[in-house]
Amino acid sequence: MRATLRRMGLVVWIVVAPVAMSEDLASLIEASFSDKGQATLQRLEQDPVQQHCSQPRDQTANDEVAMTLRQQRLDAVVFPEDGDFLGDWQRGAAVAASGRGLQSSDDPSIANGGNCYACHQLAPTEVAYGTLGPSLTQYGMRGQSDVMLRYTWTKLWDTHAFNLCSHMPRFGAQKILTEQQLKDVMAFLLDPNSSVNQPTEGPSSSY
Repeated sequence: MRATLRRMGLVVWIVVAPVAMSEDLASLIEASFSDKGQATLQRLEQDPVQQHCSQPRDQTANDEVAMTLRQQRLDAVVFPEDGDFLGDWQRGAAVAASGRGLQSSDDPSIANGGNCYACHQLAPTEVAYGTLGPSLTQYGMRGQSDVMLRYTWTKLWDTHAFNLCSHMPRFGAQKILTEQQLKDVMAFLLDPNSSVNQPTEGPSSSY
């Protein structure tokens, strides 16, 4: 069988032989890992959302539990204390482009990156980007209403508040990015001057 383990916003596929069905999968996984730098065994401890989203696909989902967990994540979102959602879009561009952080070989004293291009298209001039998530090019066209600001902040802080089993990291809730970094990424997405919101040069080509 193939089991799914969700940790720190990442999905890890683990091949488990049928004979191991009755064994404690968590113990089996823990026995195969050891602490290395900032990557400690504590990362193997699942919170309720991760436990819910790691259930086998053939197991009947409990909609009531899912709704409760989603509401808990929504209620736990921390908005900027000063009420200012937008930072510097150029700093935000650097955060979005950086993929460093949280690995055993990374220096924890250096700020993490968001690694946003791993899943999204952002600035139209960037040719290397992932397609797991939707394109965010021209995201600022949605405007900067209070609703839009709070929605975007919530998606960055803890996307599980909207999509419980999303693969997107919970940048704020898990302290992957600081509040200032989140503000800067917000500006990268929403500032009209940001490279995200500049027009593309001609029609895109498909091969």
